[in-house]
Amino acid sequence: MCGIAGWVDPCGLLLDGERIAAAMAATLARRGPDGHGAWADSHAALAHRRLAVLDPEHGQQPMIVTDDDNRTLAALAYTGEVFNHAELRNTLELLGHKFRTRTDTEVVLHACREWGLEAVDRLHGMFAFAYWDVAERRLLLVRDRLGIKPLCYQIDGAGVRFGSEPKALLGTGTAAAIDTDGLRDFLTCVRTPGRTLIRGIREVRPGTVLVVDPRGVREHRYWQLESAPHTHDLPTTVDTVRELLDDITSDQLHADVRLGALLSGGLDSSALTALAQRRLHPTGSALPTFSVDFAGNTTDFTPDALRSTPDAPFVRDMTAHCGFDHRDIVLDAAALTDPALRAAVVAARDLPAAGDMDASLYLLFRAVREHATVVLSGECADEVFGGYSWFHDPQAIERTDYPWRYFAGRSGTYRALLREDVAAELDLTAHRAEHYRQALTRVPTLPGESASQRRMREAFWLHFTHWLPDLLDRKDRLSMAVGLEVRVPFCDHRLVQYAFNIPWQQQTFDGREKSLLRAAVADLLPHSVIARTKAPYPITNDPAYDRSLRQQAVDLIADPSAPVWDFLDRNRLRERLHRPLTDRATRSGIDFALHLEIWLRRLATPTRVG
Repeated sequence: MCGIAGWVDPCGLLLDGERIAAAMAATLARRGPDGHGAWADSHAALAHRRLAVLDPEHGQQPMIVTDDDNRTLAALAYTGEVFNHAELRNTLELLGHKFRTRTDTEVVLHACREWGLEAVDRLHGMFAFAYWDVAERRLLLVRDRLGIKPLCYQIDGAGVRFGSEPKALLGTGTAAAIDTDGLRDFLTCVRTPGRTLIRGIREVRPGTVLVVDPRGVREHRYWQLESAPHTHDLPTTVDTVRELLDDITSDQLHADVRLGALLSGGLDSSALTALAQRRLHPTGSALPTFSVDFAGNTTDFTPDALRSTPDAPFVRDMTAHCGFDHRDIVLDAAALTDPALRAAVVAARDLPAAGDMDASLYLLFRAVREHATVVLSGECADEVFGGYSWFHDPQAIERTDYPWRYFAGRSGTYRALLREDVAAELDLTAHRAEHYRQALTRVPTLPGESASQRRMREAFWLHFTHWLPDLLDRKDRLSMAVGLEVRVPFCDHRLVQYAFNIPWQQQTFDGREKSLLRAAVADLLPHSVIARTKAPYPITNDPAYDRSLRQQAVDLIADPSAPVWDFLDRNRLRERLHRPLTDRATRSGIDFALHLEIWLRRLATPTRVG
């Protein structure tokens, strides 16, 4: 896992390209603390920051391949993991390719040399890379199927500049201006593939290759979800899910550095950790696991509609049952409300962060990084197996709107703080309605489906394409900001594609959420975890957090020149301070105001590159 950046112009000569690309990559230094490099020719400049996971002593990037006369044929800047690299290496060796390292990077480089654009169809994993073909003057900007790894770009004349994160592009000629539709997306809790919050900066869409050559700039879509009849009966479906999870988890345990897993005591993380420990058991190794908790949570925890119990008892049950080498990461209110932490989280995400949820995740990852370089995480299981509560709420499913809109706070809480003129200009209600209407036109259909079956297919598709990308971006940005690689086995495209076509009747065969996942791993987990209902990521209930949050909001309101007042109404924020902060929406709104202020100030003073 690393950071990449670069600049390509297939029709013009680059001036000082290597230095500029290296400076762009330097803004991503936290993504790659183990090494850096840059390479350039007259039309392309690639740069890289490395987090060494496979073959740490070798594999420096950008990586090149040369001919017998030592002339460069192709160059690659790559981030991520291709989990089937060993099989691909064997195939390429039979075709005559020679390898100097044990890295997946070199496999990707030779795969692109051998198969060109079709190489991406053979890659299984999470990745984003830039491949430059010298003779063809062709750049391939490639992003994995689900968009686990980020990759953004900006058009620059006949070419492009690109980077793992927008911060690599800010200061290279891009005006740091807010994209109005990007802001609308953010405030209404939807994600438009390709769009960012910064005008002029685009994302390479998941499952897509951006091709740049003398013919121009164009997209090639190499993967998307497809609708197909599901022919397996229930027992076969359960067995297939288990087989897929076994294979995927086994593939993702390979690393030449310390590896662990995140454990909340919920079904998703418990399933992964149990499967991983089962694979490690013959070696006698105990899987290192990590959970987040909050100081005083034993006494401060208050059940609500979303979470009836804390995580800790279930984490203890899993640890005793599976024999993990477990560590609790306990956070306190002082750390969570530190202004320096807020700034770091906003810088990591390149957008106004999500309150103490993002702050605690950042601190969790920072603490985990002291013990591991790679961890597994249960992200995406709710999207794959229909775990969210609204999947099981007929009224939410049948509304002509995104189902999660009635849960996600910012679709209403953030909007309530906007100035009247800003709210009128953005017209978020109309934007969300049109966004939803357009999204439905792209859902793959299956002839013969009933209306209810069609609706559940739409719900799953919308989650994969317009909800999940935000969660994956959050996890990548906050983990890579501390040099930690997070792997997400439930995002394996083979599992996602298989589950997408499973009928809802099978997904909920026992009347519970994630019925198939429970059945597939029931033999590995204690009864308490099997019986546990879904709980969201935890937040602190420490009154000290609320007191500190309130004081920071008071200080912001006292500054009439703060940039945030170009968007938010001071009186509306002031009124929020009279409400109990135990209300999630109130606290979320105040956190949003504080983070929006930090983000706007960062936009006003971007790092200069070049």
